[in-house]
Amino acid sequence: MTFVDSHCHLDFPELAPKLPALLEAMRVARVAHALCISVDLGEWSRVHALATGHRELYATVGTHPDYPDVDEPDVATLVERATRPKVVGIGETGLDYYRLTGDLAWQRERFRTHIRAAREANKPLVVHTRSAADDTLAILREERARDAGGVMHCFTETWDVASAAIDLGFHISFSGIVSFRNAAALHEVARRVPLDRMLIETDSPYLAPVPHRGRTNEPAWVVQVAEAIARLRGIGVETVAAATSANFYRLFSIDPDAA
Repeated sequence: MTFVDSHCHLDFPELAPKLPALLEAMRVARVAHALCISVDLGEWSRVHALATGHRELYATVGTHPDYPDVDEPDVATLVERATRPKVVGIGETGLDYYRLTGDLAWQRERFRTHIRAAREANKPLVVHTRSAADDTLAILREERARDAGGVMHCFTETWDVASAAIDLGFHISFSGIVSFRNAAALHEVARRVPLDRMLIETDSPYLAPVPHRGRTNEPAWVVQVAEAIARLRGIGVETVAAATSANFYRLFSIDPDAA
């Protein structure tokens, strides 16, 4: 039984100095691979270096929706970097109306750029949405994101949003929030998402699952996310591990044996 962390930020300052210990903790916890997510093209080389320097790690390329004061990514740059070794996805992209206010047209255009790049590169999208579900789904439809596919990461929306995303060909990824006692609506989503469309993640260094809540999160703790989902569904954790790992490798076109 092995697990995969489909979304983490090992280049962030909370985690980067501890990388050897984090990789060893992954090994002990049987977390076979982790996907290091790009949030700023200006810092992308650090994310890519993690992936190329460690067999357990992969990378994406993209700019987060709530980073306003950075160089805007263009389709050509995203597509070119998506061809680099061990780059398996486009993002983190999407919409976030929670942290930023005012005219966010630039955010929507950035999202469209990432979707167009994903379609051209034939790489899946890693989508962040917060307080923006309607616009997120509308843009995914308008830009034919189904052609690329992808994942709604750190999902916290309703079952209706999850169902609509699944209909668009997307996977639903659960973070440590699913282990929180007060996340009743998310618990219902976790019970209903088909196992073949589910991923698990840490979003580390954030959102550590119970019993680590409040601490700096790390990829090894994705095991507790799987355990929380298994309890909610009344199934064995090995079933969640097998399904989410297989989904990850299929979505991101990774051969786990070669990896």
